[in-house]
Amino acid sequence: MKRNMTPELLEEKRQEIYATLVDPTLSHEQRVTNLSRAAENMLAVLDEPDGLDELLRCDIDTRCICTLFEGEAPYRPRYICVDFEKFLQTGSDFLQVGPARDFYEALTNLMILYHNIPSITNFPVYVGDLDTLLEPYIGDLSDGEVKRALRHWLNTIDRTILDSFCHADIGPKATRMGRLLMEVEGELENAVPNLTMRVADDTPNDFILAGVQCALKSAKPSFANDKMFRSELGDNYCIASCYNGLYKAGGSYTLCRLVLHNIAKRATGIEDFKQNQLPYVMDIMARYMDERIRFLVEESGFFTHNFLVTEGFIRRENFTAMFGLVGLAECVNLLLEKEGVPGRFGHSEKANELGVEIMDQINGFNNNHYNKYCEAAGGHFLLHAQVGLADDHDVSPGTRIPIGEEPDELVDHLKVIDLFHKYFPSGTGDIFPVDITVHKNPQYVLDIIRGSLGMDIRYLSFYSSDSDVIRVTGYLVKRSEMEKLDAGAAVRQNTTGLGLGASKNCKILDRRIR
Repeated sequence: MKRNMTPELLEEKRQEIYATLVDPTLSHEQRVTNLSRAAENMLAVLDEPDGLDELLRCDIDTRCICTLFEGEAPYRPRYICVDFEKFLQTGSDFLQVGPARDFYEALTNLMILYHNIPSITNFPVYVGDLDTLLEPYIGDLSDGEVKRALRHWLNTIDRTILDSFCHADIGPKATRMGRLLMEVEGELENAVPNLTMRVADDTPNDFILAGVQCALKSAKPSFANDKMFRSELGDNYCIASCYNGLYKAGGSYTLCRLVLHNIAKRATGIEDFKQNQLPYVMDIMARYMDERIRFLVEESGFFTHNFLVTEGFIRRENFTAMFGLVGLAECVNLLLEKEGVPGRFGHSEKANELGVEIMDQINGFNNNHYNKYCEAAGGHFLLHAQVGLADDHDVSPGTRIPIGEEPDELVDHLKVIDLFHKYFPSGTGDIFPVDITVHKNPQYVLDIIRGSLGMDIRYLSFYSSDSDVIRVTGYLVKRSEMEKLDAGAAVRQNTTGLGLGASKNCKILDRRIR
Protein backbone atom coordinates (compact mmCIF):
# COMPACT_ATOMS: atom_id res chain seq x y z
CA MET A 1 0.00 0.00 0.00
CA LYS A 2 1.08 3.60 -0.54
CA ARG A 3 2.15 5.59 2.46
CA ASN A 4 -0.38 8.04 3.87
CA MET A 5 1.05 11.58 4.13
CA THR A 6 -0.82 12.78 7.22
CA PRO A 7 -0.99 16.45 8.24
CA GLU A 8 1.34 15.63 11.14
CA LEU A 9 3.89 14.13 8.78
CA LEU A 10 3.66 17.07 6.41
CA GLU A 11 4.27 19.48 9.29
CA GLU A 12 7.30 17.42 10.32
CA LYS A 13 8.68 17.75 6.78
CA ARG A 14 8.10 21.51 6.81
CA GLN A 15 10.10 21.78 10.01
CA GLU A 16 12.93 19.79 8.44
CA ILE A 17 12.96 22.19 5.48
CA TYR A 18 13.10 25.20 7.79
CA ALA A 19 15.94 23.66 9.79
CA THR A 20 17.89 23.23 6.56
CA LEU A 21 17.32 26.85 5.57
CA VAL A 22 18.76 28.23 8.81
CA ASP A 23 21.56 25.73 9.51
CA PRO A 24 24.82 27.75 9.62
CA THR A 25 27.00 24.67 9.12
CA LEU A 26 25.62 23.94 5.63
CA SER A 27 27.18 25.27 2.46
CA HIS A 28 24.92 26.48 -0.36
CA GLU A 29 25.31 23.22 -2.28
CA GLN A 30 24.57 21.15 0.83
CA ARG A 31 21.41 23.20 1.40
CA VAL A 32 20.28 22.60 -2.17
CA THR A 33 20.89 18.86 -1.82
CA ASN A 34 18.98 18.66 1.45
CA LEU A 35 16.07 20.68 0.09
CA SER A 36 15.86 18.46 -2.96
CA ARG A 37 15.78 15.40 -0.73
CA ALA A 38 13.04 16.96 1.39
CA ALA A 39 10.91 17.57 -1.71
CA GLU A 40 11.39 13.96 -2.82
CA ASN A 41 10.31 12.74 0.60
CA MET A 42 7.04 14.64 0.37
CA LEU A 43 5.82 12.10 -2.19
CA ALA A 44 4.32 8.67 -1.62
CA VAL A 45 4.66 6.80 -4.90
CA LEU A 46 5.62 3.27 -3.84
CA ASP A 47 3.34 0.32 -3.18
CA GLU A 48 5.00 -0.75 0.06
CA PRO A 49 4.72 -4.15 1.77
CA ASP A 50 2.58 -4.34 4.90
CA GLY A 51 4.63 -4.12 8.09
CA LEU A 52 7.32 -1.85 6.63
CA ASP A 53 6.48 1.18 8.75
CA GLU A 54 7.16 -0.52 12.08
CA LEU A 55 10.55 -1.69 10.80
CA LEU A 56 11.66 1.39 8.86
CA ARG A 57 9.92 4.53 10.11
CA CYS A 58 10.42 4.16 13.82
CA ASP A 59 12.83 5.08 16.59
CA ILE A 60 16.46 4.38 15.72
CA ASP A 61 16.76 1.96 18.65
CA THR A 62 14.12 -0.32 17.11
CA ARG A 63 14.68 0.34 13.41
CA CYS A 64 15.38 -2.95 11.60
CA ILE A 65 15.46 -1.70 8.00
CA CYS A 66 17.25 1.40 6.76
CA THR A 67 17.22 2.97 3.27
CA LEU A 68 20.37 5.06 3.83
CA PHE A 69 18.74 8.34 2.75
CA GLU A 70 17.62 7.17 -0.69
CA GLY A 71 14.32 8.97 -0.38
CA GLU A 72 10.71 7.99 -0.86
CA ALA A 73 10.60 8.32 -4.66
CA PRO A 74 13.42 6.59 -6.58
CA TYR A 75 14.12 8.56 -9.76
CA ARG A 76 17.80 7.64 -10.35
CA PRO A 77 19.90 4.61 -9.39
CA ARG A 78 21.84 4.82 -6.17
CA TYR A 79 25.18 3.90 -7.76
CA ILE A 80 26.12 4.45 -11.41
CA CYS A 81 29.36 3.08 -12.88
CA VAL A 82 29.86 4.71 -16.28
CA ASP A 83 31.82 3.18 -19.16
CA PHE A 84 34.44 5.94 -19.19
CA GLU A 85 36.57 4.25 -21.84
CA LYS A 86 33.70 4.46 -24.31
CA PHE A 87 33.06 8.08 -23.38
CA LEU A 88 36.65 9.14 -24.01
CA GLN A 89 36.67 7.30 -27.32
CA THR A 90 33.32 8.53 -28.66
CA GLY A 91 32.51 11.73 -26.82
CA SER A 92 28.89 12.68 -26.09
CA ASP A 93 26.29 14.39 -28.27
CA PHE A 94 24.30 15.46 -25.20
CA LEU A 95 27.32 17.07 -23.55
CA GLN A 96 28.61 18.43 -26.88
CA VAL A 97 31.96 16.82 -26.22
CA GLY A 98 34.04 15.12 -28.89
CA PRO A 99 36.47 12.21 -28.50
CA ALA A 100 39.50 13.01 -26.34
CA ARG A 101 42.57 13.61 -28.54
CA ASP A 102 45.21 14.13 -25.86
CA PHE A 103 45.82 13.99 -22.10
CA TYR A 104 44.46 17.45 -21.38
CA GLU A 105 41.28 16.89 -23.35
CA ALA A 106 40.79 13.58 -21.53
CA LEU A 107 41.02 15.30 -18.14
CA THR A 108 38.66 18.11 -19.21
CA ASN A 109 36.11 15.78 -20.78
CA LEU A 110 36.03 13.59 -17.69
CA MET A 111 35.36 16.58 -15.44
CA ILE A 112 32.44 17.57 -17.68
CA LEU A 113 31.00 14.07 -17.49
CA TYR A 114 31.51 13.79 -13.71
CA HIS A 115 29.29 16.83 -13.23
CA ASN A 116 26.47 15.07 -15.10
CA ILE A 117 26.45 11.66 -13.35
CA PRO A 118 23.60 11.39 -10.84
CA SER A 119 23.45 9.50 -7.56
CA ILE A 120 21.60 9.97 -4.28
CA THR A 121 24.33 12.44 -3.24
CA ASN A 122 24.33 14.18 -6.66
CA PHE A 123 28.00 13.27 -7.09
CA PRO A 124 29.59 10.38 -9.01
CA VAL A 125 30.44 7.33 -6.92
CA TYR A 126 32.87 5.96 -9.52
CA VAL A 127 35.22 8.06 -11.64
CA GLY A 128 37.00 5.30 -13.52
CA ASP A 129 39.99 2.98 -13.55
CA LEU A 130 42.22 6.02 -13.76
CA ASP A 131 45.46 4.21 -14.56
CA THR A 132 44.31 2.25 -17.61
CA LEU A 133 41.85 4.99 -18.56
CA LEU A 134 44.49 7.74 -18.81
CA GLU A 135 47.60 5.70 -19.67
CA PRO A 136 46.95 5.80 -23.47
CA TYR A 137 46.87 9.60 -23.42
CA ILE A 138 50.16 10.44 -21.69
CA GLY A 139 52.38 9.20 -24.53
CA ASP A 140 55.76 10.95 -24.48
CA LEU A 141 54.78 13.57 -21.89
CA SER A 142 57.36 13.83 -19.12
CA ASP A 143 56.60 12.59 -15.61
CA GLY A 144 56.79 16.17 -14.40
CA GLU A 145 54.25 17.41 -16.92
CA VAL A 146 51.83 14.56 -16.18
CA LYS A 147 52.11 15.11 -12.43
CA ARG A 148 51.59 18.86 -12.77
CA ALA A 149 48.36 18.28 -14.72
CA LEU A 150 47.23 15.59 -12.28
CA ARG A 151 47.74 17.94 -9.31
CA HIS A 152 45.42 20.54 -10.83
CA TRP A 153 42.89 17.92 -11.92
CA LEU A 154 42.78 16.02 -8.62
CA ASN A 155 42.47 19.27 -6.67
CA THR A 156 39.57 20.23 -8.93
CA ILE A 157 37.89 16.88 -8.18
CA ASP A 158 38.42 17.34 -4.43
CA ARG A 159 37.02 20.88 -4.48
CA THR A 160 34.01 20.22 -6.74
CA ILE A 161 32.93 16.63 -5.95
CA LEU A 162 31.94 17.36 -2.39
CA ASP A 163 31.50 13.80 -1.20
CA SER A 164 34.19 11.20 -0.48
CA PHE A 165 32.00 8.33 -1.65
CA CYS A 166 33.55 9.27 -5.01
CA HIS A 167 35.86 6.39 -5.92
CA ALA A 168 38.62 5.58 -8.42
CA ASP A 169 40.49 2.32 -9.11
CA ILE A 170 43.96 1.29 -10.21
CA GLY A 171 45.64 -2.09 -10.80
CA PRO A 172 46.05 -5.00 -10.84
CA LYS A 173 48.67 -4.35 -13.52
CA ALA A 174 51.44 -1.90 -12.73
CA THR A 175 51.30 1.17 -14.97
CA ARG A 176 53.20 4.39 -15.28
CA MET A 177 49.98 6.33 -14.76
CA GLY A 178 49.17 4.33 -11.64
CA ARG A 179 52.55 5.15 -10.13
CA LEU A 180 52.34 8.85 -10.98
CA LEU A 181 48.80 9.04 -9.65
CA MET A 182 49.85 7.57 -6.30
CA GLU A 183 52.82 9.92 -6.06
CA VAL A 184 50.54 12.93 -6.53
CA GLU A 185 47.84 11.60 -4.18
CA GLY A 186 50.48 11.12 -1.49
CA GLU A 187 51.56 14.74 -1.92
CA LEU A 188 48.07 16.26 -1.96
CA GLU A 189 46.50 14.28 0.91
CA ASN A 190 43.00 14.99 -0.40
CA ALA A 191 39.95 13.10 0.86
CA VAL A 192 38.39 12.91 -2.64
CA PRO A 193 38.53 10.74 -4.64
CA ASN A 194 38.70 7.54 -2.65
CA LEU A 195 41.03 5.00 -4.28
CA THR A 196 41.40 1.21 -4.47
CA MET A 197 44.30 -0.82 -5.79
CA ARG A 198 43.15 -4.18 -7.11
CA VAL A 199 45.84 -6.71 -6.24
CA ALA A 200 46.40 -9.97 -8.14
CA ASP A 201 49.00 -12.69 -7.71
CA ASP A 202 51.12 -11.12 -10.45
CA THR A 203 50.82 -7.51 -9.26
CA PRO A 204 54.46 -6.43 -8.72
CA ASN A 205 55.47 -5.97 -5.09
CA ASP A 206 57.08 -2.61 -5.81
CA PHE A 207 53.74 -1.35 -7.21
CA ILE A 208 51.95 -2.49 -4.04
CA LEU A 209 54.69 -0.87 -1.93
CA ALA A 210 54.08 2.42 -3.78
CA GLY A 211 50.43 2.02 -2.76
CA VAL A 212 51.39 1.37 0.86
CA GLN A 213 53.57 4.48 0.96
CA CYS A 214 50.73 6.55 -0.52
CA ALA A 215 48.24 5.08 1.99
CA LEU A 216 50.45 5.97 4.95
CA LYS A 217 50.28 9.59 3.81
CA SER A 218 46.73 9.86 2.51
CA ALA A 219 44.74 6.81 3.79
CA LYS A 220 44.46 5.54 0.20
CA PRO A 221 44.58 3.35 -1.77
CA SER A 222 42.85 0.44 -0.10
CA PHE A 223 43.74 -3.03 -1.37
CA ALA A 224 41.19 -5.34 -3.02
CA ASN A 225 41.41 -9.07 -3.70
CA ASP A 226 41.19 -8.97 -7.50
CA LYS A 227 40.99 -12.74 -7.88
CA MET A 228 38.05 -12.91 -5.49
CA PHE A 229 36.05 -10.09 -7.11
CA ARG A 230 36.82 -11.34 -10.62
CA SER A 231 35.64 -14.87 -9.81
CA GLU A 232 32.26 -13.50 -8.65
CA LEU A 233 31.60 -10.50 -10.90
CA GLY A 234 33.71 -11.28 -13.96
CA ASP A 235 36.33 -9.11 -15.61
CA ASN A 236 34.00 -6.15 -16.11
CA TYR A 237 33.87 -5.07 -12.47
CA CYS A 238 34.87 -1.97 -10.57
CA ILE A 239 35.06 -0.80 -6.95
CA ALA A 240 32.75 2.16 -6.32
CA SER A 241 31.64 4.36 -3.41
CA CYS A 242 33.04 2.86 -0.19
CA TYR A 243 34.29 -0.53 -1.38
CA ASN A 244 31.37 -1.75 -3.46
CA GLY A 245 32.02 -4.34 -6.14
CA LEU A 246 29.70 -3.52 -9.07
CA TYR A 247 29.47 -3.99 -12.82
CA LYS A 248 30.95 -1.38 -15.17
CA ALA A 249 28.45 0.30 -17.47
CA GLY A 250 25.91 -0.54 -14.76
CA GLY A 251 25.72 -0.20 -11.01
CA SER A 252 23.17 -0.67 -8.26
CA TYR A 253 19.53 0.39 -8.32
CA THR A 254 19.27 0.57 -4.55
CA LEU A 255 20.88 -0.35 -1.23
CA CYS A 256 18.89 -1.11 1.89
CA ARG A 257 20.31 -2.60 5.07
CA LEU A 258 19.22 -4.96 7.80
CA VAL A 259 20.04 -3.63 11.27
CA LEU A 260 20.80 -7.04 12.77
CA HIS A 261 21.25 -5.84 16.34
CA ASN A 262 17.72 -4.41 16.41
CA ILE A 263 16.28 -7.54 14.81
CA ALA A 264 17.91 -9.52 17.64
CA LYS A 265 16.13 -7.26 20.15
CA ARG A 266 12.80 -8.56 18.83
CA ALA A 267 13.78 -12.19 19.43
CA THR A 268 13.39 -14.25 22.59
CA GLY A 269 16.50 -16.23 21.71
CA ILE A 270 18.55 -17.72 18.91
CA GLU A 271 15.85 -20.01 17.50
CA ASP A 272 13.19 -17.29 17.52
CA PHE A 273 15.67 -15.02 15.74
CA LYS A 274 16.45 -17.61 13.07
CA GLN A 275 12.97 -19.05 12.60
CA ASN A 276 10.81 -15.95 12.94
CA GLN A 277 12.34 -12.51 13.32
CA LEU A 278 15.14 -12.56 10.74
CA PRO A 279 13.06 -14.22 7.96
CA TYR A 280 10.20 -11.78 8.58
CA VAL A 281 12.40 -8.70 8.28
CA MET A 282 14.37 -10.03 5.31
CA ASP A 283 11.18 -10.77 3.40
CA ILE A 284 9.81 -7.27 3.93
CA MET A 285 13.10 -5.60 2.98
CA ALA A 286 13.47 -7.70 -0.17
CA ARG A 287 9.92 -6.92 -1.31
CA TYR A 288 10.46 -3.23 -0.55
CA MET A 289 13.62 -3.27 -2.66
CA ASP A 290 11.68 -5.00 -5.44
CA GLU A 291 9.15 -2.17 -5.41
CA ARG A 292 11.85 0.52 -5.44
CA ILE A 293 13.45 -1.16 -8.44
CA ARG A 294 10.11 -1.59 -10.23
CA PHE A 295 9.28 2.11 -9.89
CA LEU A 296 12.75 3.16 -11.01
CA VAL A 297 12.71 0.91 -14.10
CA GLU A 298 9.05 1.05 -15.09
CA GLU A 299 7.86 4.52 -14.06
CA SER A 300 10.69 6.97 -13.46
CA GLY A 301 11.83 7.07 -17.08
CA PHE A 302 15.51 7.12 -16.13
CA PHE A 303 16.41 4.10 -18.24
CA THR A 304 14.59 5.41 -21.29
CA HIS A 305 15.53 9.09 -21.26
CA ASN A 306 18.84 9.74 -19.52
CA PHE A 307 21.70 10.39 -21.94
CA LEU A 308 23.97 7.95 -20.12
CA VAL A 309 21.60 5.21 -21.27
CA THR A 310 20.68 6.51 -24.71
CA GLU A 311 24.35 7.04 -25.65
CA GLY A 312 25.43 3.63 -24.31
CA PHE A 313 27.56 4.69 -21.34
CA ILE A 314 25.44 2.53 -19.01
CA ARG A 315 23.08 -0.37 -19.70
CA ARG A 316 20.16 -1.30 -17.50
CA GLU A 317 20.95 -5.01 -17.74
CA ASN A 318 24.27 -4.33 -15.97
CA PHE A 319 22.51 -3.15 -12.83
CA THR A 320 21.79 -5.15 -9.69
CA ALA A 321 20.81 -4.17 -6.14
CA MET A 322 22.59 -4.42 -2.80
CA PHE A 323 21.12 -6.34 0.12
CA GLY A 324 23.00 -4.77 3.00
CA LEU A 325 23.46 -5.53 6.66
CA VAL A 326 25.08 -3.94 9.68
CA GLY A 327 25.76 -4.90 13.28
CA LEU A 328 26.46 -8.64 13.09
CA ALA A 329 28.77 -8.44 16.12
CA GLU A 330 26.20 -6.80 18.38
CA CYS A 331 23.51 -9.16 17.10
CA VAL A 332 25.58 -12.21 18.04
CA ASN A 333 26.53 -10.82 21.43
CA LEU A 334 22.92 -9.98 22.31
CA LEU A 335 21.60 -13.38 21.23
CA LEU A 336 24.24 -15.19 23.29
CA GLU A 337 23.39 -12.98 26.25
CA LYS A 338 19.70 -13.88 25.91
CA GLU A 339 20.66 -17.56 25.93
CA GLY A 340 22.97 -17.13 28.93
CA VAL A 341 25.94 -18.30 26.86
CA PRO A 342 29.30 -16.62 27.49
CA GLY A 343 31.36 -15.30 24.60
CA ARG A 344 31.93 -12.23 22.42
CA PHE A 345 32.04 -11.89 18.66
CA GLY A 346 35.62 -12.04 17.45
CA HIS A 347 36.87 -13.78 20.58
CA SER A 348 34.72 -16.86 21.14
CA GLU A 349 34.43 -19.87 18.84
CA LYS A 350 30.75 -20.15 19.77
CA ALA A 351 30.12 -16.51 18.91
CA ASN A 352 31.96 -16.74 15.60
CA GLU A 353 30.08 -19.91 14.69
CA LEU A 354 26.77 -18.17 15.37
CA GLY A 355 27.88 -15.30 13.15
CA VAL A 356 28.62 -17.74 10.34
CA GLU A 357 25.23 -19.44 10.81
CA ILE A 358 23.45 -16.09 10.56
CA MET A 359 25.39 -15.17 7.43
CA ASP A 360 24.63 -18.56 5.87
CA GLN A 361 20.93 -17.92 6.49
CA ILE A 362 21.02 -14.43 4.99
CA ASN A 363 23.01 -15.69 2.02
CA GLY A 364 20.56 -18.53 1.48
CA PHE A 365 17.59 -16.17 1.57
CA ASN A 366 19.22 -13.84 -0.93
CA ASN A 367 20.08 -16.69 -3.28
CA ASN A 368 16.43 -17.79 -3.26
CA HIS A 369 14.97 -14.34 -3.84
CA TYR A 370 14.48 -13.45 -7.50
CA ASN A 371 14.22 -10.05 -9.13
CA LYS A 372 13.78 -9.96 -12.90
CA TYR A 373 15.64 -6.66 -13.27
CA CYS A 374 18.82 -7.95 -11.59
CA GLU A 375 19.84 -10.20 -14.47
CA ALA A 376 23.49 -9.10 -14.23
CA ALA A 377 23.69 -11.02 -10.94
CA GLY A 378 21.55 -13.97 -12.05
CA GLY A 379 18.32 -12.38 -10.86
CA HIS A 380 19.58 -11.85 -7.31
CA PHE A 381 20.70 -8.97 -5.15
CA LEU A 382 24.34 -8.84 -4.03
CA LEU A 383 25.12 -8.99 -0.31
CA HIS A 384 26.83 -5.92 1.07
CA ALA A 385 28.43 -5.31 4.48
CA GLN A 386 27.23 -1.75 5.03
CA VAL A 387 29.68 0.67 6.61
CA GLY A 388 27.37 2.36 9.10
CA LEU A 389 25.83 5.79 9.63
CA ALA A 390 26.91 8.78 11.67
CA ASP A 391 24.01 8.33 14.08
CA ASP A 392 24.54 4.58 14.63
CA HIS A 393 25.09 3.90 18.33
CA ASP A 394 26.80 0.68 19.39
CA VAL A 395 26.33 -0.82 15.92
CA SER A 396 29.48 -2.00 14.14
CA PRO A 397 29.74 -1.78 10.34
CA GLY A 398 28.94 -5.01 8.49
CA THR A 399 30.62 -7.96 10.12
CA ARG A 400 33.47 -6.03 11.76
CA ILE A 401 34.66 -6.64 15.30
CA PRO A 402 33.58 -3.67 17.45
CA ILE A 403 36.12 -0.90 17.93
CA GLY A 404 37.84 -1.37 21.28
CA GLU A 405 37.37 -5.14 21.17
CA GLU A 406 39.88 -5.97 18.44
CA PRO A 407 42.05 -9.03 19.23
CA ASP A 408 45.50 -8.22 20.56
CA GLU A 409 47.21 -10.15 17.78
CA LEU A 410 46.66 -9.04 14.20
CA VAL A 411 46.71 -12.63 12.94
CA ASP A 412 43.79 -13.48 15.23
CA HIS A 413 41.88 -10.49 13.87
CA LEU A 414 42.52 -11.61 10.29
CA LYS A 415 41.35 -15.16 11.05
CA VAL A 416 37.99 -13.79 12.21
CA ILE A 417 37.36 -11.55 9.21
CA ASP A 418 38.41 -14.42 6.92
CA LEU A 419 35.20 -16.16 8.00
CA PHE A 420 32.97 -13.40 6.65
CA HIS A 421 34.44 -11.54 3.66
CA LYS A 422 33.45 -14.34 1.26
CA TYR A 423 29.74 -13.51 1.60
CA PHE A 424 29.92 -10.00 0.11
CA PRO A 425 30.56 -9.62 -3.64
CA SER A 426 29.28 -6.05 -3.45
CA GLY A 427 31.65 -5.10 -0.72
CA THR A 428 33.07 -5.50 2.74
CA GLY A 429 36.32 -4.35 4.29
CA ASP A 430 38.37 -3.94 7.42
CA ILE A 431 40.49 -0.99 8.51
CA PHE A 432 43.85 -0.98 10.29
CA PRO A 433 45.48 2.21 11.57
CA VAL A 434 49.23 1.59 11.75
CA ASP A 435 51.85 3.20 13.96
CA ILE A 436 53.89 5.99 12.39
CA THR A 437 57.04 3.84 12.72
CA VAL A 438 55.69 1.70 9.85
CA HIS A 439 56.77 4.53 7.52
CA LYS A 440 60.25 3.09 8.00
CA ASN A 441 59.10 -0.44 7.18
CA PRO A 442 56.30 -0.49 4.57
CA GLN A 443 57.25 -4.11 3.86
CA TYR A 444 55.30 -4.94 7.05
CA VAL A 445 52.06 -3.78 5.44
CA LEU A 446 52.94 -5.49 2.15
CA ASP A 447 53.34 -8.80 3.99
CA ILE A 448 49.89 -8.31 5.60
CA ILE A 449 48.33 -7.61 2.21
CA ARG A 450 49.92 -10.59 0.49
CA GLY A 451 49.08 -12.95 3.34
CA SER A 452 45.51 -11.73 3.70
CA LEU A 453 44.64 -11.80 0.00
CA GLY A 454 45.89 -15.37 -0.11
CA MET A 455 42.99 -16.16 2.24
CA ASP A 456 39.29 -15.34 1.71
CA ILE A 457 39.88 -11.75 2.77
CA ARG A 458 38.39 -9.32 0.27
CA TYR A 459 39.45 -5.78 1.14
CA LEU A 460 41.88 -4.07 3.52
CA SER A 461 42.56 -0.43 4.34
CA PHE A 462 45.44 1.18 6.22
CA TYR A 463 46.29 4.67 7.36
CA SER A 464 48.97 6.16 9.58
CA SER A 465 48.06 6.98 13.16
CA ASP A 466 49.26 10.58 12.62
CA SER A 467 47.55 11.16 9.24
CA ASP A 468 45.15 14.08 8.77
CA VAL A 469 43.22 12.02 6.21
CA ILE A 470 41.60 9.03 7.91
CA ARG A 471 39.26 6.29 6.77
CA VAL A 472 35.98 6.47 8.67
CA THR A 473 34.30 3.27 7.55
CA GLY A 474 34.56 3.02 3.78
CA TYR A 475 35.08 6.71 3.03
CA LEU A 476 37.72 9.33 3.87
CA VAL A 477 37.61 12.57 5.84
CA LYS A 478 40.16 14.99 7.25
CA ARG A 479 40.54 15.34 11.00
CA SER A 480 41.15 19.07 10.53
CA GLU A 481 37.84 19.47 8.66
CA MET A 482 35.94 17.56 11.36
CA GLU A 483 37.39 19.93 13.94
CA LYS A 484 36.14 22.94 11.93
CA LEU A 485 32.64 21.49 11.66
CA ASP A 486 32.60 20.60 15.34
CA ALA A 487 33.40 24.25 16.10
CA GLY A 488 30.33 25.34 14.10
CA ALA A 489 31.98 26.33 10.82
CA ALA A 490 30.73 25.24 7.40
CA VAL A 491 32.89 22.75 5.48
CA ARG A 492 32.89 21.78 1.81
CA GLN A 493 32.30 18.05 1.88
CA ASN A 494 29.08 16.35 2.96
CA THR A 495 30.96 13.36 4.33
CA THR A 496 32.78 15.46 6.93
CA GLY A 497 29.54 15.56 8.92
CA LEU A 498 29.21 11.80 8.65
CA GLY A 499 32.77 11.41 9.88
CA LEU A 500 32.21 13.77 12.81
CA GLY A 501 29.14 11.80 13.84
CA ALA A 502 31.04 8.53 13.52
CA SER A 503 33.88 9.91 15.65
CA LYS A 504 31.41 10.71 18.43
CA ASN A 505 29.04 7.73 18.15
CA CYS A 506 31.14 4.94 16.65
CA LYS A 507 34.56 5.57 18.26
CA ILE A 508 36.41 5.55 14.94
CA LEU A 509 39.33 7.47 16.45
CA ASP A 510 39.80 4.73 19.05
CA ARG A 511 40.70 1.86 16.72
CA ARG A 512 43.54 -0.37 17.86
CA ILE A 513 46.77 0.85 16.27
CA ARG A 514 48.87 -1.91 14.74
